[in-house]
Amino acid sequence: MASDRRGLQPRKQPRQVRSELTRQRILDAAARVFAEYGYAAGTTNRIAERARVSIGSLYQYYPNKDAVLVELLTRHLEAGMAAVPLDEDAQLPESIEGIMRFYVRSAIENHREDPKLLRVMIEQGPRAPELLERIADSERKRITYARGLLGNHPDVRVADVDIAARLVAATVEMVVHRVVAGPGHVDVERFEDELVTMLTRYLTGGPSVAAPEN
Repeated sequence: MASDRRGLQPRKQPRQVRSELTRQRILDAAARVFAEYGYAAGTTNRIAERARVSIGSLYQYYPNKDAVLVELLTRHLEAGMAAVPLDEDAQLPESIEGIMRFYVRSAIENHREDPKLLRVMIEQGPRAPELLERIADSERKRITYARGLLGNHPDVRVADVDIAARLVAATVEMVVHRVVAGPGHVDVERFEDELVTMLTRYLTGGPSVAAPEN
């Protein structure tokens, strides 16, 4: 969905506690409205009504519902980044399985709060250039971090660490989103175990041996 970049920026940055509380009420209300009605029917009027503010007050903070959804998605990305320690001094499990479990569990927790809202944000939200850049930046940081972990770990036996880092980062993000935010019930603990097992076996099993040419 194409959007005017200026139309996705919040209009008012709260400087007082009361203003910040109002903005948070708008965001909380928007999250519930989008999850309940979807993006197309999640109008600003419904958001304002759920937040118990006038439509004029909502427009003081956000020019349209695109801007509201962009901020919700931005907060989701920030929460995901905050859950994974990206600095080298962070205390992580020693085993590859433990590291993968921590990584997978953090991703699952960041997707579990409201799967319906997550589907709206990822699948129906505006594709603004600045938002796409934030998503790409988040991915770059995760890949760089994964590359550092895998390259220095004695149990990792992959043929190409750079490709392995990309595979781990992309697999966790896409698979967790598809399963947790997808339709139907999923046993989260079993899902975590299976995904951790898959990643651990890939990373520690050693490179595959090509079949000899005839």
